[in-house]
Order: sequence, then C-alpha cells, then structure tokens
Amino acid sequence: MTGPTRLELDEHAKRRQRLMQAMGPDGVAIIPGAHEVVRSRDTHFRFRQDSDFHYLTGFSEPDSIAVLAPGRPEGEYILFVRPRDETREIWDGRRAGPEGACSVYGADQAFTVEQFDDAVRDLLSGRVRVYYTFGEYPPMDARVAACVRQIREVSRRGAAAPFEFVAMETTLHEMRLRKTPAELELLRFAGRVSADAHVRAMRFAKPGIHEWQVAAEIHHEFERNDMQPGYGSIVGGGDNACILHYVENNATLMDGELLLIDAGGEYRGYTADITRTFPVGGRYSGPQREVYEVILAAQLAAIDTLRAGQSVGAPHEVATRKLTEGLVALGLLQGDVDTLIAEGAQRRFYMHGTGHWLGLDVHDVGRYKIDGAYRDFEPGMVMTVEPGLYIQPGSEGIDERFWGIGIRIEDDVAVTAADPEVLTAGVPKAVDEVEALMRVAA
Repeated sequence: MTGPTRLELDEHAKRRQRLMQAMGPDGVAIIPGAHEVVRSRDTHFRFRQDSDFHYLTGFSEPDSIAVLAPGRPEGEYILFVRPRDETREIWDGRRAGPEGACSVYGADQAFTVEQFDDAVRDLLSGRVRVYYTFGEYPPMDARVAACVRQIREVSRRGAAAPFEFVAMETTLHEMRLRKTPAELELLRFAGRVSADAHVRAMRFAKPGIHEWQVAAEIHHEFERNDMQPGYGSIVGGGDNACILHYVENNATLMDGELLLIDAGGEYRGYTADITRTFPVGGRYSGPQREVYEVILAAQLAAIDTLRAGQSVGAPHEVATRKLTEGLVALGLLQGDVDTLIAEGAQRRFYMHGTGHWLGLDVHDVGRYKIDGAYRDFEPGMVMTVEPGLYIQPGSEGIDERFWGIGIRIEDDVAVTAADPEVLTAGVPKAVDEVEALMRVAA
C-alpha cells in the first residue's frame, strides 16, 4: 500500500505563520527538538522527533532547535542544527547541516547548535515575551534561563530584555488539536494500514500460537508500509486481556480464550490506535458474546456523539450509561442504573475513559475542558472511542462464567461538518463478521 507523500514545506510554513501571528511582534518562540536516548551502553533507541518540533519544522535530526522571531528582517525562522561531519556521517548517517536546513527544510537562517547560546541573546533582545515550555528538556531550560538572565544584566546599557515567559502549549497545542486536510490524510493512511494489520492478526491467531508471534505479524504489516508501531503493542490472551497495559506478550494462546490486541502504526509521525478482541478458537462463547455485544453497543452509541457542537464529555457519558445498563442486564451489577453510575459502581469493570485526542502523539495534545467545563467538538478534531469491560479472574460475587473476560473495542474517529468519520473501519468488529473472517482463515 502506498501512502501520501510527506507534508509539503508550505504546510509547516503555514503553521509557523499561524503561531507567529498569535504570538505578535513582541514575542519570540524557542522550540527544542528531541535528543537520542540510550537504550543500552552505546546503542540508542530508534530516534523519534519531538512532536511540537516536527509539527512546525518537519526536520528529523536530533539535537536541533528552532526559533521563531516574528518581523525579524534577517529572517523569522531560524534553525540550529548539527554541523556536517564527514566521519560521523559515515558511521551514523547523513546530516543536513545549516546549508541543508535552509535549502531543503526552508529555514530563513541556520546555524550550528554550538552557536545557539551566542545567537539567541540577539534573537531575544528587544522582545517582551519568550514562548517556551519549561520541564520537557531540563538542560535547555537552563540555557534559555541563562540567556535571559544575561540580557537582563546588560539591559541597563540599552538592551531591552524579555520579562515574560509564556508556555508554548497554550497556543501551539490548540493548533495541533484541529487537524488540517493534509494531516487527516496521514491519519487515514495510518488507520487503513493498522486495520490491515489487525485483520492479518485475526487470520493468523490460533490455539498454540504465542502472543509475540501475533505481535510480529502486526509489526510486519507496519514495516512493509513504511510505518513503525506508534506505541508498545498490547497482545493479551485470556486473563492477560484484563491487564490494561499488558506488554509482556509472551503467553501461549489457548482454545476458548479471547485475544485482545491494542496496536496502531505510525506514519510520518501520525499514529493510529485500534483495539479488537476476538476468540482464539474462532467462535465467541455465550458469556463472551454477551459481554462483547454490550461493549459494541456502547462504542457505536459513543461514536455517534462525535459531532460538531456536541460536548467532548458526551462519548464517555453515553458509553458509561450503555455499559452500566448492560452490566445490570447481565447480572454483574444490581440496582438502579442512575444510582450505580452516581456511586461509580461500574468502575469495578470499566476503570478508564472512553477516548483521547489522537494525532502526532497517541495521547495527543489539546485541552478537554475550558474554564472547568467540557469544550465542544469541532471539525478536524480526532478522538479514539474505546469502551471496555474487564472481569478479573476470581471476582468475588461474579458468576464464574464471566471470570477472565477482558474486552475492549477501539476506533479512531474524526469530527467533520456532518457525520463522524471512522478512520479505522477496515477491521471488522461485529461478532458475525469477526467469526466469519476467522472461519475463512482456518
């Protein structure tokens, strides 16, 4: 499968212009890129760029810094990058260097990272506000604070110093919350490939197979489509499905068990997030099917609330009610539904939220509430919808037929001007469709 091309340079440029317009002529923004992280001794984890930095620059090298200085005659977009180094490039790969940062990535000016401390003092002088997020990269925090302090020390000789720090996410993360058409295309592609990966897993999984073998099938589908896992894949069979963040993926699948897979691929920085739960032997048992149908009904009802003008809190409210009604119908809870919800009785079996923002981060940025109240959905927002029920083995007072059943169903949904768009619809979730797919695979 071939995906869309990388976001064009003008897409990143438009984002920078929007941010600088919001900052105003008296502000300057400093956005650090990510660093390589040691995995063991002298090897590193696969590098992934900081999401904010990627959003504004598209520049994929570590240890970089972007500065946005609205109205600066010499250039508003400045990149600080690693210098070209013939020896290191032989060992570690090519570097753009300052020249490539301008010619390939569209920077107005570019310098080496070693020049940052000297150059940034000039960039900050005369500005009133510094847009910067403290706490993400502590060494950079110290460098920025030192630069401002030095400017203030000489300000009595005529150099105006910034006197206000503004958290970057206040503006930038609100921008990231509303996806552009180009971003939605990347999310659609990530969703399609991730759906294919789940279908592949359903066809592959059989009694006697190990969880890690199923994970390998999923990751193969990602890699063959120029993607990588967007997060640690969860492949939990049997009782392991009742562990929300199960990561061992080392058990053997048994006939009669359910297999819960929570996995999504990342494409050009944008990730999908899908969960399906299906029977290892190809058919849901009676209790498994009963619980599954309750969750599927809750998910479909919650998806329908992702509409422009509807409260962001609506999906969880609707899913919670549907699940609680189902728990009562199954005899797992007793009492009045409203009273049970008010008391939080459903949390014994449903202890997480119904969804989260999705985009460059699997748990993407953006506020859910404004001034203490849930905001409304707007076109371009993307959220997961993932109700589930988890009945722990040995649950006191619960019919043994339900012990060890853990089920979650999750899709990625974009808010549009009309109906919700399910970006991950390519993997079946209706009971009959799942069983039919597994019969064909057998």
